[in-house]
Amino acid sequence: MSPPRPYVLLSVAVSVDGYLDDTSPERLLLSSPEDFAEVDEVRAGVDAILVGAGTVRADNPRLLVRSAEHRRDRVAKGLPPSPVKVTLSSSGDLDPAAAFFTEGEAERLVYLPDSAVAAATARLGAVATVVGAGDPLDLATLLEDLAGRGIGRLMVEGGGEVHTLFLAEDVVDEVRLAVAPLFVGDPGAPRLVGPGAFPPEGGRMRLVDLRRLGDTAVLRYLVS
Repeated sequence: MSPPRPYVLLSVAVSVDGYLDDTSPERLLLSSPEDFAEVDEVRAGVDAILVGAGTVRADNPRLLVRSAEHRRDRVAKGLPPSPVKVTLSSSGDLDPAAAFFTEGEAERLVYLPDSAVAAATARLGAVATVVGAGDPLDLATLLEDLAGRGIGRLMVEGGGEVHTLFLAEDVVDEVRLAVAPLFVGDPGAPRLVGPGAFPPEGGRMRLVDLRRLGDTAVLRYLVS
């Protein structure tokens, strides 16, 4: 029997040719305003949001629910205004002044290999809970720990290495894919996923919804 884990929703926006960003200094905004609004609503309905350490460094995300109405709804249910923030790192080399750690009131969790916990705790222990998850870091251990902390729904927002890891480990239940009407075409830019063996072997995800939000196509897949 598999250990308990949260329901995992992978949420991502890409260009038509499958890129997450370009190589310019400024982040490429792929979602339409309508899609950003719906993503905020989806965020408000989960227990935790996860990004990789690379995303924390590159994009400095706040990972907060933006809508005051959605925050009020969460508080009315006895929840914090925004979900728990989660990141995973091989080293723990993160800036404690990053928005991930300083913005909002949500709990922050940093998962690391056991061998990196002591150094990361010295650096980040005042702004986050640092958790060892095997050596090397084991995704199943991370997810089991999240489940033990009451995380029932986990939203995974990237980047590409994290998407690849979760898909290759076959722990994704649902994919929300927003496709922007533009091409990037830069081989140096980050892609949705890297090389990997993605189960189910020879199988297909099930498309359960397809909508237009502004100029963005949003596809929702369930993973077999």
